[in-house]
Amino acid sequence: MPKTNINYLKICKDLTKDLSQRTKEVISRRFGFETGERKTLESIGDEYGITRERVRQIERDGFSRIEPKLKNYENVLGHFEAELRTAGDLKREDLLFDQLAGGKNNNCLYFLLTVTKPFQRFSESQEFYPLWTINTNSLGLAKKVVDAFAGKFEEIKKPLSFDEIYNLYDKEMATSFDKPLNSQALLSYIEASKKIEPGYERYFGLKEWPEITPRGMKDKAYLVLKKEQKPLHFVEVARLIGCYFNQEKVYPQTVHNELIRDPRFVLVGRGLYALKEWGYEPGVVKDVIFKVLKTAGKPLTKEEVVQAVLKQRLVKENTVLLNLQGRGEFKRTPEGKYTVRKA
Repeated sequence: MPKTNINYLKICKDLTKDLSQRTKEVISRRFGFETGERKTLESIGDEYGITRERVRQIERDGFSRIEPKLKNYENVLGHFEAELRTAGDLKREDLLFDQLAGGKNNNCLYFLLTVTKPFQRFSESQEFYPLWTINTNSLGLAKKVVDAFAGKFEEIKKPLSFDEIYNLYDKEMATSFDKPLNSQALLSYIEASKKIEPGYERYFGLKEWPEITPRGMKDKAYLVLKKEQKPLHFVEVARLIGCYFNQEKVYPQTVHNELIRDPRFVLVGRGLYALKEWGYEPGVVKDVIFKVLKTAGKPLTKEEVVQAVLKQRLVKENTVLLNLQGRGEFKRTPEGKYTVRKA
C-alpha cells in the first residue's frame, strides 16, 4: 500500500464528524489535526474552563463512539499492523511515521494508532526512543537483543554495517533469544535503541564512540583518517571534513591545532598525520630511531634502521641518516652497525 496514496486527515475527519462539537474540538486540539501541534489536557481544560480529568473523560467518550467506525478502515489499519509485525512487532515512532506517510500527517497517524487496538505507544526512556508496538513482550525481547549487541560492540571495539550485524546474529547469537528474528526485526530493535546508533555511512556502534557521535573537529578528523586508512596532510583532513560532514567552512589551522593536541594523532611527515592506533609512535625522527634500536636489543645496520623508521615516518632516507649520525644518542660499532649509546 503506497504511503502517499492515503489521505489520513480525511480519515480522521470522517471518524470524528458525528461527535458533538465540543468532543470533536477537544480531540482535534488534543491531536493537532488542524494546527499540527498536540495540546495537553491541561491547556485544553484552561480553554474550556474545565478540569484535566473532564477533558480526559470527553476524549475517552469520543474514542468509544469512534470505535465502531474503525471497521470502515480495516485495510489501512491492517496495513499498519502488518508493517509492525514485519518489524518484530515494534518500531521507533519517527521511523514508523516516515514509513507509513513519508513524515507527513504524523498527528493523524498518532490519533489512528491511539484509538485502534492492538497498538500501544511507549514514551521515550533512558534506553529507547518513543516507539509503537502490537505486542508488549517485544519490548523485553528488544532490550535483550540490544544489550547483547552492546556487549559485542564493547568486545570488538569497532562499528559494523548492518549486514555484518545480521551475520553476527545469525552465526553466533540467534539461539540466545526466545524467537528467531528476520533482518527487519533486528534492524527495528537496534534503531529503537539509544545505546546503539548509526554513524557515518550507516555503520552502527555504541553511541558514545567518536565514530558514531563525533564531538568537535578532533573527532571528525579521527573519522576522516579512519575512513581514508592512510596518513593525510592537515589541509586535506580539513577539506575532507567539509565534504563528509557537509560543512562549508573548515579552517585548516583549526584542524591542525586539534591534531597537534590530541594523542590519537601522530605527526609522521611535514604536516602529515596518522592514527596512533595504526602502530605509529609519537616523537621526532630521532625518537623513532632510539625506540627502533632499543627494541631490537642488538646493533642494526644502517639499512635496517632506515627501513624500520620509514615504516613509522613519511620522510626521506637522508633525513633518517642525518639523525642517525647524532653523536649524543647513537654510536657506530666497529662492524659498521648502530646501537644506542649507553649513559
